Amino acid sequence: MKSLFKILSLVFMIMFIYAAVVQYNDPDVLLWCTIYGIAALASLLFFLGKLKYNLAALLCVVYLIATLWNWPAQFEGLTIGEGDIVNIEKGREALGTLIVSLIMLAYALRIRFGSRS
Repeated sequence: MKSLFKILSLVFMIMFIYAAVVQYNDPDVLLWCTIYGIAALASLLFFLGKLKYNLAALLCVVYLIATLWNWPAQFEGLTIGEGDIVNIEKGREALGTLIVSLIMLAYALRIRFGSRS
């Protein structure tokens, strides 16, 4: 089980790096590269066994707050052309931070309870 989590942390690190790279044409590129870059770094730290529980839990909460902050007034899906572009973009951003929050929660729980098994 330990090796599964290590492999998954590498997979998520690669995915977060990719998410940061594809932000190159976003109006707030620096913000989103930072958001996904921190998630990639946390994944690397988890892989190396250096991510602390407190940091993982804090990141989970911060990304959850970012999710609530970015959640659109009216969720209209994720596909361009099916609603107001601003709502769709905010929905995508909110779901991105929600995914990161859930990954950080998984890391925190694994750090906290993983050594007991």
